[in-house]
Amino acid sequence: MNDIISIENRNQISIKGATKVSSSTQNQAVVEVGDCTIVISGSGLEVKKLDLDNKEVSFAGKISNLKFTSRGEKQSLMKRIFK
Repeated sequence: MNDIISIENRNQISIKGATKVSSSTQNQAVVEVGDCTIVISGSGLEVKKLDLDNKEVSFAGKISNLKFTSRGEKQSLMKRIFK
């Protein structure tokens, strides 16, 4: 299965290939996809669909930023504290 990210009008994001949702708040969601982690930042974020059996997740809300990191990358303690 290919990993696919779809964003509609910066108000909805769908991710296919998601293996885990590490955290989700109104301002940030962390989704693991393959060998990377996607951090979704915004406001009013809420989970609209969570189907990890089919590796699909979608969020609604104002999306302002996406950040991709390899799971092998380690962040320094200062970066983790001062996000």
